[in-house]
Amino acid sequence: MNEPIRVVVVDDQELVLAGFAALLSGAPDMTVVGQARQGEEAVRLVRTTRPDVVLMDVRMPVLDGIEATRRISADAGLAATRVVILTTFGLDEYVFGALRAGAVGFLLKDTPPEDLLRAVRVVMAGESLLSPSITRRLVEVFADSPAPRQGQALPDLTDREVDVLTLVAQGLSNADIAARLHIGPATVKTYVSRLLTKLGGTARVHLVIAAYESGLAS
Repeated sequence: MNEPIRVVVVDDQELVLAGFAALLSGAPDMTVVGQARQGEEAVRLVRTTRPDVVLMDVRMPVLDGIEATRRISADAGLAATRVVILTTFGLDEYVFGALRAGAVGFLLKDTPPEDLLRAVRVVMAGESLLSPSITRRLVEVFADSPAPRQGQALPDLTDREVDVLTLVAQGLSNADIAARLHIGPATVKTYVSRLLTKLGGTARVHLVIAAYESGLAS
């Protein structure tokens, strides 16, 4: 039997924190290894427990979820820990800040219980939490965001990797990209994995952000 997925839950609302913790603890393949009510406490807890997944609230006292996510992502010892943002606001500036800080995706707090559990499993499997439809919405909002582009140079990419990155940034799924480029879906998956390695990302959403911040997508 595989080891259970180790989760830390972070939220400043007691009822929300208790509800998520109870739901996750009730799943046979998950265990809650810690709970925190503000960002600094969360960072300390994550460094101590080294969970697989962190469900991170955005708006909290002392230290918000964006900065807490940034500190966790910057810690080389926590490279295997994946942060998912919990929000009541959908795609807003807080979510974008957290994604840039290293979060692998986001969930609305009113997500149905079965979808929340599925999301934790998806993240644990190393897959992107954002569906193609949400990625397209991410692209739309990111393109309209007043945040300045960084002009950050991309590493040395092959022509095909540039093609795949451009299509990922447009919100296309692997199947759509495969059809567009006349290659197999498995080949696209390989290219996406290579891009994540080269760009230092852990989820598909990071490729979207890199493409926009480099100016490749606009």
